[in-house]
Amino acid sequence: MDQRVRGIPGDGRAPDAPAGPPARIGITGIGSALPDHVLTTAELQAELTATSGLPLPDGLLERATGIRTRRVAADDEYASTLAVRAARRALDAAGLDPADIDLLLFASASRDMAEPATAHVVQAELGTRAHALDVTNACNSFLNGIDLARAFLMAGRGRRALVVVGETPTRAMRRRPRDLAEFRAGFAGYTFGDAGAAVVLEPVARGGLLDLATETRSEHWRLGGIPGGGSRFPRGDEHTWFTGDGQLLRETFEKIGPALLDRARYHAVGEHFAHVLVHQVTVPYLRRFAEITGIPDDRLVVTVPELGNVAAATIGVQLDRVRGSLQTGDRLLLVGLGGGVSIMTAVWEVS
Repeated sequence: MDQRVRGIPGDGRAPDAPAGPPARIGITGIGSALPDHVLTTAELQAELTATSGLPLPDGLLERATGIRTRRVAADDEYASTLAVRAARRALDAAGLDPADIDLLLFASASRDMAEPATAHVVQAELGTRAHALDVTNACNSFLNGIDLARAFLMAGRGRRALVVVGETPTRAMRRRPRDLAEFRAGFAGYTFGDAGAAVVLEPVARGGLLDLATETRSEHWRLGGIPGGGSRFPRGDEHTWFTGDGQLLRETFEKIGPALLDRARYHAVGEHFAHVLVHQVTVPYLRRFAEITGIPDDRLVVTVPELGNVAAATIGVQLDRVRGSLQTGDRLLLVGLGGGVSIMTAVWEVS
């Protein structure tokens, strides 16, 4: 791996001396974390069959999703646990200490509790004194966090930011459906896996985050989610499971996102990006994305068959997977899809 990606001396960071807001913000440290426990899709389907009594055809879940395995957090592992592990690795990669961070964003669909912000749990574990808060926007939380951290730094309000994500969506998986209707309503939840990821952002002399764009269509917010924990459904186990129509969500993304998908096609095909990192729900979703955009398979970083849908951690985990091969000047296209619904693209040039 090119040393300049890791943020060590002589790495293309902007000098410390210049006053005023920086012109460029880049990623100088990347880390991820996975729970140890592996749950196969075959094991998950066997459990669902045993607990529900439903006569599910053999191999149904794996055929429908293309997911073979996923990681599942232990009972004493939380969203913050995975975020802290990933954060420490990102800080080490950037050659920084927790005290060097001015802004800490916990940017995740999962969280430890309704209040306080999980960012404070992460901060207490790391030992920073940064401005800390949560950013929550379903599976686009991580990219939103990167966007907000970049704006914070470019406004001159700090020098370094840490964006962390800890996802434990398997806890919203309906593991005991009472009938076929509940199984269908919770089907999207059977794609979930758990993971953490983190990136360090700071001024760079060249490259960095060059382009960010979003498309939001909030009239579709009812298509899927976890309704419990807010003022609409403050209590009740029934509201803690993920429910939604995965097929309708996919069709909605395809319908509302042509402009950004055209942007993705231009960047990936026209500018010869080294890698395209896209949020991954199932293998059929990913194949459809590649078909619509025309992005070659060898540019995609495929994680969903092995890890499942790890929500907002997806792109961070993919970044960590490819960081060892990155060279100065490489460009990566990041494409996020989130319930609510929103689509986001970002372009990062390695400094």
